[in-house]
Amino acid sequence: MVTHAHADHARPGCGSYLANPETARLLRLRLGAAIAVQELPYGEILDLGGVRLSLHPSGHIRGAAQVRLEHRGEVWVVTGDVKTAPDPTCLPYEPVRGHGLVLESTFGLPVFRWPEPAAVVAELLDWWRGNAAEGRTSLLFAYALGKAQRILAALPAGAGPIFLHPALEAPTAAYRAEGVRLAPARRLAAAGARGDLAAALVLAPPSAAAAPGPGRSPAARAFASGWMQLRGLRRRRALDRGFVLSDHADWPGLLAVVRQSGAERVLLVHGSAPELARFLKEQGLRAEAAPQEAAGEEDEAPP
Repeated sequence: MVTHAHADHARPGCGSYLANPETARLLRLRLGAAIAVQELPYGEILDLGGVRLSLHPSGHIRGAAQVRLEHRGEVWVVTGDVKTAPDPTCLPYEPVRGHGLVLESTFGLPVFRWPEPAAVVAELLDWWRGNAAEGRTSLLFAYALGKAQRILAALPAGAGPIFLHPALEAPTAAYRAEGVRLAPARRLAAAGARGDLAAALVLAPPSAAAAPGPGRSPAARAFASGWMQLRGLRRRRALDRGFVLSDHADWPGLLAVVRQSGAERVLLVHGSAPELARFLKEQGLRAEAAPQEAAGEEDEAPP
């Protein structure tokens, strides 16, 4: 069962996969068209040996799902990666009630409180305009699947020239094929003379630290991530700007998910699981950090 198509969840080598249809299409893009994927639309129930399984939107990225499991009247909900903030590229998070909750807690500390996405986009546009006025490229690092498309969906069509790093081309095309409205963007390889990039916004994955490449227009560097809430991480990466835009729930969002679930027991995974578990215990819940395989999170790894 794959909750969404980020690489730390969508791993090769399985004999068969079960996923929401939107995630299934992204899985085939990432793992190959020949993989065996059983598609289960949101809200439909699949009986697996007496366990009733259904998928529900988690709001993380397009196709991302929570998993509801019911057996003999007991219900557990596995959120997968979850976001409660609005996002025009995917269905919003849907509260699901259960006796138990397995919740990702990447940003499970009170310091993480996201600003309104519209305000962040306004800051991004101002930064881009300022760089363009100085003849500098605006190089914005954003995760290739989900975050980059969320930014493109928020940008006005006439804001200026936008170029995509090759790693962003396939997922962006997949989102467009699903009917998601995104601002026009060109392949970075299509950029010619320095003038093409001088006033442009270039979207690239965090791994592409050298983009758009030597010998081209000078660039101002920024990163869109929830980790940009921590100014020290901006300095460590030698960034000119950091934009606090995350595809994960912040502290208030995580507490809202717990409250809306009505769960009596909560298992936390990822990030600040021990800290959030301690807080929830103080609120009278049975909460603990769950043992898990150590793995980096492609979509929201600390820089």
